[in-house]
Amino acid sequence: MKFGIVKERKNPPDRRVVFTPEELVRLQAEHPDAVVKVEASDIRVFTDEEYTNLGIEVATDLSDCDVLFGVKEIPVEALIPNKKYFFFSHTIKKQPYNRKLLQAVLEKNIELYDHETIVDANNRRLIGFGRYAGIVGAYNGFRGFGIKYDLFNLPKAETLKNQEDLIVRLKRQTLPNLKIVVTGFGKVGMGIKEMLDGMKIKEVSVADFLNKKYSSPVYTQIDVLDYNKRLDGKVLDNKDFYQNPQEYTSDFERFTKVADIYMAGHFHGNGAPDILTNEMLKASDCKIKVVADISCDVDGPVACTLKASTIADPFFGYLASENKEVPYTHPGSILVMSVDNLPCELPKDASEGFGEMFMQHVIPAFFNGDKDGILQRAKMTENGKLTERFAYLQDYVDGK
Repeated sequence: MKFGIVKERKNPPDRRVVFTPEELVRLQAEHPDAVVKVEASDIRVFTDEEYTNLGIEVATDLSDCDVLFGVKEIPVEALIPNKKYFFFSHTIKKQPYNRKLLQAVLEKNIELYDHETIVDANNRRLIGFGRYAGIVGAYNGFRGFGIKYDLFNLPKAETLKNQEDLIVRLKRQTLPNLKIVVTGFGKVGMGIKEMLDGMKIKEVSVADFLNKKYSSPVYTQIDVLDYNKRLDGKVLDNKDFYQNPQEYTSDFERFTKVADIYMAGHFHGNGAPDILTNEMLKASDCKIKVVADISCDVDGPVACTLKASTIADPFFGYLASENKEVPYTHPGSILVMSVDNLPCELPKDASEGFGEMFMQHVIPAFFNGDKDGILQRAKMTENGKLTERFAYLQDYVDGK
């Protein structure tokens, strides 16, 4: 089995990689039948020399590889026919801008495995950069607060070395007695929590967050039944919410009356109610000053997320009274951070974590007959056709 690591070709450049040099050495040590090859790249966070110094072949031609690993979408013209590919294709939600990519994958008889489709038997995602989105998003939220209120000016995360460096910079700042509310308990939410705990910000219960005053910063991390309530007033369980989201409405307004910063790390399912509405944001008793929407669903459950912002220009202002974007310097605005590729700001840490997950959950499947069905579940295309699990994409492929 010959594995190839492709050069990232998408713009803006992405410096992440699926496997670090050390992880490839480990792969070959654990699986002596594996051969690995890395495509030369001048943008990757690990240099070509770092691979060659550890005995990894670096080349410009990967056509002799069986399986090719990338991070972002691969341009149609760079796809090699009749190969197995792993990358984020951004097609499983029928994204219009990538229809031609999926069409080309089928035309070139490529077996496509999207990183998002790599799940366990209970459909839980096994691979992703969510933790690093939470880490960088939390940092950016505080950075935005400091800039908005002229309290401190932190350097951009992309100019710093690693997560530890981010925490060191944050701990140097003197923060007022902020209240921070965090939604989500997945990888993103727990990445946010890592940062808040690393800063030694005190975690408090929902009841204390809503009712008590504090002399130093505090945060609370809330689950779906903390910020949604049944329309009929019954109190059931999370399972009921996931099965019957149409029976619920947002109960997040009680947090907007006391929270200064909202860090959004939730997963928002189809049919679930909006979380933070324009009505809540324009209420006279809304205290929210900064929204770090790390989940970043544009025109989704967080009303002020009017667009995805960028690493180059991460902040914009939201004027709730007119439901529109304004400069974040506008005195009546809420500062919004909604960068949708946050892990790119911490490429070394993100690549190391991603490779570890891949080694744990995916690589063994190539050598154990896929006994846990990891590859079978993740396979989107085969023999020029969509697999049964992804047949729902046929009308998307057909352009309907």
